[in-house]
Amino acid sequence: MATFDNNMTNLTNVSAFYCHFHEGFKYILLPVSYTLVFVIGLALNATALYVIVFRTKRWKPSTIYMFNLTMCDTLYILTLPFLIYYYADENDWPFSEPFCKLIRFLFYTNLYGSILFLCCISLHRFVGICYPVRSLYWVSARRAKLVSVALWAFVLFCQSPILYFSRIRDVEGERICYDTTSPELFDDFLVYSSAVSVLMFALPFIVVMVCNGLMVRKLLAPGWGSEGAERGGLSAQRSKQKSVKMIIIVLAAFMLCFLPFHLNRSLYYSLRYLRQVDPSQISCKLLEASSVAYKVTRPLASANSCVDPILYFLAGQDVRSSLTKKNKSSKSTSVSQHLATQL
Repeated sequence: MATFDNNMTNLTNVSAFYCHFHEGFKYILLPVSYTLVFVIGLALNATALYVIVFRTKRWKPSTIYMFNLTMCDTLYILTLPFLIYYYADENDWPFSEPFCKLIRFLFYTNLYGSILFLCCISLHRFVGICYPVRSLYWVSARRAKLVSVALWAFVLFCQSPILYFSRIRDVEGERICYDTTSPELFDDFLVYSSAVSVLMFALPFIVVMVCNGLMVRKLLAPGWGSEGAERGGLSAQRSKQKSVKMIIIVLAAFMLCFLPFHLNRSLYYSLRYLRQVDPSQISCKLLEASSVAYKVTRPLASANSCVDPILYFLAGQDVRSSLTKKNKSSKSTSVSQHLATQL
């Protein structure tokens, strides 16, 4: 149960009331969940990188986006051992402040990089399925490389303030590496975090939902793939059904991994700000409940780095193996083969 603390902070000129949380659960939940993500995710993403780099002869646009997504997931996973140690040692950071800043920066840079490259993959597949003829001109490996470079620059720029906000502070014999920032900078951090959530999660999330929804509608349309179905029989129909199922799985994974994390984090930050403005508005019990919900959803966001290589490689292999078997000589089949590369 949270307790009410009447101590005045000496960090600002404003009197504020603070809540003390009992969060012993996170010293078990986060190290265990991060360890599982590290072991499983590192194996899966290392395998994915090996296949992409050494077993892929021609890099298509989808390959380029998948490579960048896998790099984001891998770099994200490599930050986890330091956080595993930190939380297992109950919020006692053993390293320097610059290293705290670097780990927090890499953690969020690659988290949001993954979201943006997932968005790119969805857009790429959407264009290939819904506008197959136009996509022959719009989609190219060169454009995919330019988009990837631009996205990396955008992510690095947007996450660079983390290097300023991340701080360490000695509290009651422990050195805290703040996941957000120090208390006196929280108001500024809230503005920054809200902008990042909109630009790097909310907008990409809408794009992913809309693109995948339109793809499902297109795939389920009576006339879609009819040419291939006439010659390929059940094979083309089954490939279409697999494509729809895979899109649904991707949507579910995106929603389960990223949506709860961002919703609960935004709620916790908002309640924390409101309590700082007027402690009578928000009780410590409510603030603690939101804090618990936020921390429980952290492993869900991390788990996406394990899901990405499985889902997208399965989707690509299923569609390519089933849609490119028949009708290689006809024009309609050439379009179907192009569509297969988009899925």
